[in-house]
Amino acid sequence: QVQLVESGGGLVQAGDSLRLSCAASARTLSRYYMGWFRQAPGKTREFVSAISWSTGGTSYADSVKGRFTISRDNAKNTLYLQMNSLKPEDTAVYYCAADPSSVAAPRYWGKGTLVTVSS
Repeated sequence: QVQLVESGGGLVQAGDSLRLSCAASARTLSRYYMGWFRQAPGKTREFVSAISWSTGGTSYADSVKGRFTISRDNAKNTLYLQMNSLKPEDTAVYYCAADPSSVAAPRYWGKGTLVTVSS
């Protein structure tokens, strides 16, 4: 069982930066894949980024590549998403997710944190 709690969302202007955090409670995350997803108003939830907790290997959606960076802190069991050069189209509820196999269909989800980017 993994519990995930996101934080760090807020209202920012286009071009600003924001860092999201996801605190994970689990005995060990070493065999988990973790990721960030987002759901904009009126749209379906979409993949943003993922990381292998053990290897640090990462992947990104094309829409955020070069602007967002996913990372993890092993000591704190915390996942991060550094978001730079934010655009109004990045406005969404951002969810943290985890799964022991892959992030294609994560088993565990946080409740989300809202990011609003004004133009």
